[in-house]
Amino acid sequence: MRSYLWSRYKEAKRVTKELVPSIMSNMLNPDAIFSNNEMSLSDIEIYGFDYDYTLVFYSKHLHTLIFNAARDLLINEHRYPAEIRKYDYDPNFAIRGLHYDVHRALLMKIDAFHYIQLGTVYRGLSVVPDEEVIAMYDGSHVPLEQMSDFYGKSSQGNTMKQFMDIFSLPEMTLLSCVNEYFLKNNIDYEPVHLYKDVKDSIRDVHIKGIMYRAIEADIEKYICYAEQTRAVLAKLADHGKKMFLITNSPSSFVDKGMRFIVGKDWRDLFDVVIVQADKPNFFNDKRRPFRKVNERGVLLWDKIHKLQKGQIYKQGNLYEFLKLTGWRGSKVLYFGDHIYSDLADLTLKHGWRTGAIIPELRSEIKIMNTEKYIQTMTWLQTLTGLLEHMQVHRDPDSQMILEEWKKERKEMREMNRNFFNAQFGSLFRTDENPTYFLRRLSRFADIYMASLSCLLNYEPDYTFYPRRTPLQHELPGWSDQLCTGTFRIPFLQETVQA
Repeated sequence: MRSYLWSRYKEAKRVTKELVPSIMSNMLNPDAIFSNNEMSLSDIEIYGFDYDYTLVFYSKHLHTLIFNAARDLLINEHRYPAEIRKYDYDPNFAIRGLHYDVHRALLMKIDAFHYIQLGTVYRGLSVVPDEEVIAMYDGSHVPLEQMSDFYGKSSQGNTMKQFMDIFSLPEMTLLSCVNEYFLKNNIDYEPVHLYKDVKDSIRDVHIKGIMYRAIEADIEKYICYAEQTRAVLAKLADHGKKMFLITNSPSSFVDKGMRFIVGKDWRDLFDVVIVQADKPNFFNDKRRPFRKVNERGVLLWDKIHKLQKGQIYKQGNLYEFLKLTGWRGSKVLYFGDHIYSDLADLTLKHGWRTGAIIPELRSEIKIMNTEKYIQTMTWLQTLTGLLEHMQVHRDPDSQMILEEWKKERKEMREMNRNFFNAQFGSLFRTDENPTYFLRRLSRFADIYMASLSCLLNYEPDYTFYPRRTPLQHELPGWSDQLCTGTFRIPFLQETVQA
């Protein structure tokens, strides 16, 4: 049996090596648009946009600015120890979509089925041993009643907060750094208070205008100039599409940013511009009327009977927006980066089509296209199939070999995670399952892409067709592959692309 098992192992290695070149000849395009639902752009008459991380992208300096400003607010206004200034922002620590257990002060990655990915649970800046995680949660499953509410918040007794916003990366890092300081210095503290203080400090960086003033003062440092943003808007305008902007950012901030990336005539491209919309409340609260903002940024008291091109409006609500514009249903496509605040209500309640902007997608696809990643993933899939098929051999020698293979598989899983992020891995996958982030993305976004510039690769009447992903019971059995003597990985390319 030892000889037989190792011969199958070597044969699998050989076939895997042969498969890699054919896989590499079919790379994914990082600038492609991916579809969860069938959608034809020929049906879209009106295009809507968020501002931050949709129309405009920011440089790496912005998250450092937010981290440093919030850290200073913790020290100066919340009386936290000045020694936390020794912690600097690490752009490589956290990824989007993580969950934070407010009561236990743990940051973790959870899959689409509410299971914690072991090895990705962090207390402060240190990973928590798997045995301790399993003891705390009586396994690795997080019950529904402990999960965050619809918008990812921790409320109404929920202990988990999900960080879905790109702006939340500095918040997660600051939480982890302050937790680390208290733990290293044996300081007794209440995790709930720490979570609230950090959340309030991050909020104040926005509310008090600290971030806005810094960006406006040095716009070239913080905003990534993207002439393709104007190209996208101009292309849509040339094809007679109506366009609108709904953002939570303030008027002067948006104006200066759009002048920088699009031009001083940027408002001519938009039929409606709404600032400080307070999404997601904008989509649900029927009570707040629109207010017009004049050229000096002063709010006017006039009753709004029509949303006019060239004007800027503040607040309001979607129900009034629909009444004034008549832009309803599937002829509207709205783009945003926040799965909950931007997209969820629009697709669930109002029937708009939605497009998610996921900047991380481009870098992850580039990693997936590398030979090293393809080799690792191909062998990992092959080894998993080998284990699944050969586990029927129960004799001690066979079991010893299978344990060796399991150890190798575990090491390769860790290697796969490190391709993306050393602590948490890919934004879209745990070891095997989709992440909770991807589950929500698949539910609330008809299409998703790395940036709006991807639209330039498609004609205005292009139809997006979702790839038919095989269900588990639709996949050919591993045993069938092996018994025929033609050992091949079923649907390998789809697995790599998923």
